[in-house]
Amino acid sequence: MNSKADSKLPLKGVKVVDFGQFIAGPAVGMLLGDLGATVVHVDPPSGPFWDNPANAVLNRNKLIVSLDLKTRDGLDKARALCREADIVIENFRPGKLSRLGLDFAEMRKQRPELITLSIPGFASDDAERRELKAYESIIAASSGVFTDMGLNRVLLGINPSFSPLPLASAYGSMMAASSAVLALQARQVTGLGDQIEVPLAAAVMEGLCYNSLKLEGMPRRYLTQREVEIDRRRDAGLAMDMSYEDLQELLDPFYRSYMCKDGRMFYVVCPSHKHHARRCLQALGIYDELIAEGLNEQDNTYLPVSQWESDTSLGVYPMPKKWADIIAERMKRVFLTRTSQEWQKVFGKTGIPGAPQRWLQEWIHDDYAEMSGLMIEVDDPVYGMMIQPGPVVWLEESGEEALKPAPRQWVEFDEALSSLQAIRTELLKPRQSDDKSGWMSGVRILDLCNVIAGPHSACYLARFGAEVIKLEPATPLYDSWNTVIYGMSQMREKRSVLADITSEKGREFFEKLVAGVDIIVWNATDTQIRKMGLDEQSLKAMNPDAIFCKLDCFGGVRHGTRTDYIGYDDLVQASTGIMMRFGGAMDRPEEHAHVGTIDVMCGFGGTLSIAAALYQKYTTGRIGRGRTSLSANSGLLQVPFCYDYRGRGLFDEPSGPDITGYDVCHRFYQTADGEFLMLNAYGDDAHRLEKLSGFEELAGLEPEKRDVHMVAVFARDTASNWVSRLAEADIAAVVFDNLDSLRSRYSREADGTPGTDRGSYSFSIYSDHPSGHVVTQLDPYAVRSKRAVVRALRPPEKFGTSTRAVLSEFGYSDRDIEALLQSGDVSESWSEEYLPS
Repeated sequence: MNSKADSKLPLKGVKVVDFGQFIAGPAVGMLLGDLGATVVHVDPPSGPFWDNPANAVLNRNKLIVSLDLKTRDGLDKARALCREADIVIENFRPGKLSRLGLDFAEMRKQRPELITLSIPGFASDDAERRELKAYESIIAASSGVFTDMGLNRVLLGINPSFSPLPLASAYGSMMAASSAVLALQARQVTGLGDQIEVPLAAAVMEGLCYNSLKLEGMPRRYLTQREVEIDRRRDAGLAMDMSYEDLQELLDPFYRSYMCKDGRMFYVVCPSHKHHARRCLQALGIYDELIAEGLNEQDNTYLPVSQWESDTSLGVYPMPKKWADIIAERMKRVFLTRTSQEWQKVFGKTGIPGAPQRWLQEWIHDDYAEMSGLMIEVDDPVYGMMIQPGPVVWLEESGEEALKPAPRQWVEFDEALSSLQAIRTELLKPRQSDDKSGWMSGVRILDLCNVIAGPHSACYLARFGAEVIKLEPATPLYDSWNTVIYGMSQMREKRSVLADITSEKGREFFEKLVAGVDIIVWNATDTQIRKMGLDEQSLKAMNPDAIFCKLDCFGGVRHGTRTDYIGYDDLVQASTGIMMRFGGAMDRPEEHAHVGTIDVMCGFGGTLSIAAALYQKYTTGRIGRGRTSLSANSGLLQVPFCYDYRGRGLFDEPSGPDITGYDVCHRFYQTADGEFLMLNAYGDDAHRLEKLSGFEELAGLEPEKRDVHMVAVFARDTASNWVSRLAEADIAAVVFDNLDSLRSRYSREADGTPGTDRGSYSFSIYSDHPSGHVVTQLDPYAVRSKRAVVRALRPPEKFGTSTRAVLSEFGYSDRDIEALLQSGDVSESWSEEYLPS
């Protein structure tokens, strides 16, 4: 599969054995297979543990064999496959595969070049949880995902709140795939493989790391109307019972949905860019009148608010209620004059982030999604011609090939083994086994990105030893809410340089930077990339060996009508049905509450494309250009229901604010002590549940009466007692946890270690943070390597701190640097304060 002699896919010749079940393990195999690896997937004789059409997506580009690992014959055959592999994947409970007789440590003693990848639900060093049946919802409930679903749900009084998105598996598979390929490219230098673990609980925490950050003494200017209202209600002892309609009036006018002429909602997301809000008001035809009424555009929003000319400014978030109400009311009236489709064109062609709200089914059949390769057709042997998500990650030069994956294919063992044996692997003689370098040691990255996805990609690589130079404009385009607060996470371990690369001298410096790095990362449109001379031909002239990685919002393999539309995470949520599922109806779409729901995952995808390009460079000499997009990542994030085929039933996955799960055996319940318990009795577990005291009547009840019965049963005892009883019956259940509790229990003073040895949850407290605030944030701990170094990340320096030092390193004298500072071509700071007050 994908092993044709003329294939240009970057992982051609890489051999993978995939023992994965459910989502995470198979998804890693899919990601590697889409990039050209030859993948053999192993199922038990009874078939996959998870019976879902999504398996057709997750197992494309794979040969599937059935082996019974509990028999000598099945185990011998599995070992034979592993002896031929470069990468072996499993996602069972820690130690399960070893107990069956497939011990990764022993395999690597025999073959130090082997890369093994374990993706357990909870960390192997988490004594409290590692033996839990770590289904998706069990991980989410344990990790605060369902109890920290955002400000909206707090005000609506909906807590906890269920989400059907497989966040842990999606983030975990992207981190696991990228780590495996990083290890693979490092193997080309060292000759050594690695043993890697990526716990899904740690992965979901990293994917949602912006939600768990705690900054003490946050200046009031950064508090939204919703946060102010929550504080008011708590202080006054008032209930959190706001209606959806009233809640909308607390949203920023540039960060909310508006009803259009066609009865569709249109989502506007342009709150913190220097130009986007102005363009929005101009496109709507109300800019001049609002300016005449006193709306201000503060020239320097990095001054303390006390020094501003007025109480607000276009291009900052959040806006005070007075102006938010005025602007929103005008915008409501104008949006009703056109259809959502018309507004999509107006906003897209004018460079304003905005998108219509759509259902997932509409996105799957969207003309642009088809023409761009974000949705593709695969002729599956079971379901026939299916529409599936396209590749999540690709290289520009082989993207077309990636659009034509082979459907999954069941084969006999001998054919699967032969497919691996036919591929010859040539490696360097291994170095000493005590080599403890990072996978990216000695690699220099130029980060040109903004907001979350792109910057997070470069930050993720820093933990593995990469040196990252973050280049920003001499005068900021985004407000400090976006740059400094988001930067608390994605600016770690980077050196910050400020330069005007549109000026003659700034451009000269920029070209020196480009010539002096190994990798360039930018979340930009093709138009911006060509303008800055970073298209393929122009970059070759500046640095023929540099790998370029592009992340964007709507891009696919092929250029289409919306490829160059700019946008953010929220707009992809709107375009692909995530907001409609979360809100439940066209007239009440709701942002999936976690900051960076798709953004951080896309950052991991950027890293995967970089790793694949590095591996290709080492093995073929070809210089690739890595690609991913927020829209491409949305397919994996919705993989349990992101497909269509003839005969498929309704798109009736759980949606809306009131859902508690999938069914009576997979949902949450409130118990006698007021605590919430997540039950996940999957498959045979459901039959065991029916035999427990109190549940004997369940099997005989009509479906519509089961839910009421279960609610009454769980209300009879405490959550902890229920968890103990269910555990004795080997049924998965956990008490809901929350981020405050996890942060309190698993925080320590920053000690220079990455937290990779601290179980499923790990935070560091920075009492001497450069910002002057006490900051508690998640550690870079989800990827655990037996061989390579994973380093702790230094807190982010103030923007511009390294400008002078980097200029000096690139050959500028002190006199040259002073001249550049005086001319404004470069800058050492945006503001007096680290976090403007």
